[in-house]
Amino acid sequence: MTTKPRGRVRWVICALLFSAVTLSYIDRLVLGVLKPQLTDLYGWTNAGYGDITGYFQVFYGFGFLAFGWLVDRIGPRLGYLIAVGTWTLGHFAQVLVTSTTGFALARIPLALGEAGTFPSALAAISQWFPRAERALAIGIVNAGANVGAIVTPLLIAFLIAGMQFDWRWAFVITGLFNLVWLAAWWKFYRKPADHPTVTRAERAWIEAEPQIDAGRATFRQVLGHRQTWAYMAGRFLIDPVWWTFLFWLPDFFNKQYGYDLKNFGPPLVAIYILADLGAVAGGWYSSHLIGRGGATGPARKRAMFICALFALPVMFAIRADDIWIAVGCIGLACAAHQGFSTNLFAMPGDLFPRYAQGTLIGLGGFAGAAGGFIASKSLGALLDRVGSYEPFFIACGLAYLLALLVTHVINPRYAPVNMSAPA
Repeated sequence: MTTKPRGRVRWVICALLFSAVTLSYIDRLVLGVLKPQLTDLYGWTNAGYGDITGYFQVFYGFGFLAFGWLVDRIGPRLGYLIAVGTWTLGHFAQVLVTSTTGFALARIPLALGEAGTFPSALAAISQWFPRAERALAIGIVNAGANVGAIVTPLLIAFLIAGMQFDWRWAFVITGLFNLVWLAAWWKFYRKPADHPTVTRAERAWIEAEPQIDAGRATFRQVLGHRQTWAYMAGRFLIDPVWWTFLFWLPDFFNKQYGYDLKNFGPPLVAIYILADLGAVAGGWYSSHLIGRGGATGPARKRAMFICALFALPVMFAIRADDIWIAVGCIGLACAAHQGFSTNLFAMPGDLFPRYAQGTLIGLGGFAGAAGGFIASKSLGALLDRVGSYEPFFIACGLAYLLALLVTHVINPRYAPVNMSAPA
């Protein structure tokens, strides 16, 4: 391969992608941080809030399938423009409503647009990064999710509790960041061959590996393999845990410990820092086992099993007298989720040819969103009827062992699929 160049255009693009993922998580989480305040102001029920988060995930799942198809055809530059533009409209629309039904409707374009985040980012990384740097770029971009989760409670607390702004300004100000990003993206992003500031050496580095377009596998082709169903089943069982933590933790801290906008920022920051550490540790451990000569399937499953054990203490979070004990239990579960999901997300690359991976990732995202919808609707109804998060935390603690068992039963040999390339 060509000697690594000094050009840095590709890393500027990586920074833009990282910031887009961060903004997407900020925008989807603003409502969760404001939920206790809006509940007091407008008398929301838990079931009503469950409808907001549940239907968000339904449309996010369908949007994931649609953008996977769309970005393949129009490219990441226009694809990301449509994605961020669509979700920004939905984000701003939330200032016009006060009811749970109104928020559920306003967040439909937010969900559809945010579903385009990762398909567009992965396509851009594929254009701009050779294989030797691609995993690093993906890791940097993916880290934007947890950065967004860390920044959101601190930013919203500053705006609403610190500056005494009306809650609507939380949506307006965060939405303005998106407009700045859209202008930067449209002005700066081009393919390497068309970019005016990329050096000849950097372009040679990027294009040293020929990009072979083998088409795209159909949903029917991919669904014909048990490995697909193992991946989808795993996403269906574990994604709801992460989604529910994202949307409901501020409410839990408010109800259980009386924390509000002024003081639940630090607990949430601690939890998502632990989640970041879990993602790194889970990926490192299976890679370490493979590097020592271990088979890929057993290495992935061993790492997932250890992560599943770390999730078990969350079953007792509801009984913690001190909030920081609960934070420790929930933080371990979030770290376990990220470590487990890092290894589960490796399944498309481990077992499927490149031309089928996008289709499989779309199907997995849809399955995870479907599970999240069921979890959100169920949790909202449960809280209105029982008034306790305990059944939810018990389910979270057991979800990862169940997911590992199901994926192993469906795909015990972890064997690569044998499928012909599309015409």
